[in-house]
Amino acid sequence: MIDTNFGLFLAAACLIAAVPGPGIFYVAARTLSEGRGSGFASTAGTALGGMVHVVAGSLGISAIILASAELFTAVKFVGALYLVWLGIKTFRSAGRVLPLDSAAVGDKRAFRDGVLVEALNPKTAAFFLAFIPQFLDPAGSNPTLQFIMLGAISVTLNTLADVVVVLMASATRTQLIGRPQLMRRLTQGSGIFIAGLGLTLALARRPAQG
Repeated sequence: MIDTNFGLFLAAACLIAAVPGPGIFYVAARTLSEGRGSGFASTAGTALGGMVHVVAGSLGISAIILASAELFTAVKFVGALYLVWLGIKTFRSAGRVLPLDSAAVGDKRAFRDGVLVEALNPKTAAFFLAFIPQFLDPAGSNPTLQFIMLGAISVTLNTLADVVVVLMASATRTQLIGRPQLMRRLTQGSGIFIAGLGLTLALARRPAQG
């Protein structure tokens, strides 16, 4: 179904996954501020959000959003505002003592946040629409299925990279857990960073339409 360019696609997808991007920084910040559980939950959420873009791209929905300046701006600002809100919430939670049974609720929230943060990022949609079609087999059947398969592989590689980052950030957090003042500053810094990702998204420009 997929032509001989698959090896080239896999190499490119691995390289892209290894390059630090907003998704990696986001899950790292969540892990540093809330722990390994929230980091893994955020990673699972961003993976599902990435698959939303893959399916939307295969069905032509992403192309419609990117072609419309109004739709692109609306999605972009909703995603940006959500990130800024998450950042402010994380900053304000620094040093707060949480109840013992809050971990499961926090992980569910982190998963939901991850889905929304990734799904509301039109830059991810633009990436998949620019990257995946280069490796589709024009002579093959069902290009929609080809798109989804390649997109799923790309999302999986990105998720594996995020898992590695979560483990590294969790190890760093464990070393600092006995220093409450430093942990408070670290959580505040994570909140500022997440809000900064939102501001960066708000400034993103719509890709030029060919």
